[in-house]
Amino acid sequence: MASVREAFVLPSGVIYLDGNSLGALPRSALDRVRAVAGEEWGRGLIGSWVGAGWIDLPRRVGAKIAPLIGAAADEVVAADSTSVNLFKAVLAAADLNGGRSMVLTERGEFPTDTYMAAAAAAVTRGALRHRLCDEGTVAGALDADTAVMVVSHVHYRSGEVRDMAGLTAQAHAAGALVVWDLSHAAGAVRVDLGGANADFAVGCGYKYLNGGPGAPAYLYVARRHQALARSPLTGWLGHAAPFAFADSYEPAGGIARFVCGTPGVLGMSALDAALDVFAGLDGVAVERKGRALGTLFIDLVERRCAGLGLALASPRDPARRGCHVALRHAHGYPVMRALIERGVIGDFRDPDILRFGFAPLYTRYRDVARAVEVVRDVLAGESWRDPRHAARAVVT
Repeated sequence: MASVREAFVLPSGVIYLDGNSLGALPRSALDRVRAVAGEEWGRGLIGSWVGAGWIDLPRRVGAKIAPLIGAAADEVVAADSTSVNLFKAVLAAADLNGGRSMVLTERGEFPTDTYMAAAAAAVTRGALRHRLCDEGTVAGALDADTAVMVVSHVHYRSGEVRDMAGLTAQAHAAGALVVWDLSHAAGAVRVDLGGANADFAVGCGYKYLNGGPGAPAYLYVARRHQALARSPLTGWLGHAAPFAFADSYEPAGGIARFVCGTPGVLGMSALDAALDVFAGLDGVAVERKGRALGTLFIDLVERRCAGLGLALASPRDPARRGCHVALRHAHGYPVMRALIERGVIGDFRDPDILRFGFAPLYTRYRDVARAVEVVRDVLAGESWRDPRHAARAVVT
C-alpha cells in the first residue's frame, strides 16, 4: 500500500500514530473542499443544492461507507454526529422492541455510548431504563426485559475486537436488538454487519475514514427493520416530501427517514472525497497490514523498552485486536507529551493509557521502528520529567 500513502498530506518530520483519533488529510478531500467552497458555493450559490448534488450527499456518502462495513448501499446514511445517531438508533430499536424496558451498556465503553443510552432512556420518563453493566458482563445481563444492547466493535481504549456475529446472535436469542458502535473499526478492520445479522450501527467519519475533524457520522439500519423503524428526531429532511412544507410529519421511505437536519455541505463533501481513497482496496489486505504494524510495534517495544515501565493493555493476539495498541505507564500523560514534542504523535487516555494508532493506508513499517526508538529515548532519558509535560492540555 505504499502508493496509497501518497494520497495523503503528511508533514515531514512527524510519525503520525493517531489516525485512530483523527485521520490524516487526503489530498482528494482538500481539493474537494476548495472546489465546493470556491466554485459550488462561490459561483453556484443556492443552485448547487441540485446542480452540484448537495441534497443527495447523505445517501451518496452513506452508500460509499456501506461496503466498508458489510452493508447494502440503501442501509447506510451519513448524518449528524455519532452521539446524535446513537440517540436515534437506541430509541428506534427500543420502539421496535416494545414491551421491553431495559437498555444495556458496559462500563469502560466510550463514554458517549453510555451517555446517549442513558439520555434516550431518560426522555421516555420511565418507559425505558438504562443499566450500566460491569466491564465484560453486558452479554450476561441479557434477559427477557432487555430491549437494546449497545456495544463497540473495537474498544476505544484497549483495541479489543468484539465478536459481532456471536454477540448479536446471543442478543437475538434473548429477544434483544443490538446497536453497534463502529467508530474505531470502520476503515481499519473488516466489518460485516450483514453477515452478523446486525440491527443498527453507528460510527464517525473522522478516524480511519479520514473525513476531517468533526466529520459527519453515519447510521446503519438493517433493511428488514426499515419499514417499521422510526427516528425519534423528525427533522424536515427526513420527511417523505420535505419541500412540500407540510405541517404534519410523514417519514421518508427506507434509510432516508433517519436524516434529520440540513447536512453540513463542506464537511460532508470532504468525507465524500476522502472515501474515494478506499476505492479498489482489498479490505483483507488493509486489515492485515494494520494488525501487522501493531504486532511489530508490540514486539519492538517489548524488546527495546524492557524495564522502562511499559505494560501492554491491548490483546496480544492480532485477531482479537484492532489497529491501535494501548500501553500502560504510571506517568502516561507526560510521556505522551514528550513523545509528541519529539514528533511521534499518539494520544493519552486516563488514567495511564498511551494509545498508538496504525492507520494501514499511510503508516509504514519503518515509521513503527523509528517510533519505538523515540519511545525508548524518552523513557530511558526521562525527558518526560520536564515540568512542561505535566501541564494538562484541554485535549489529551
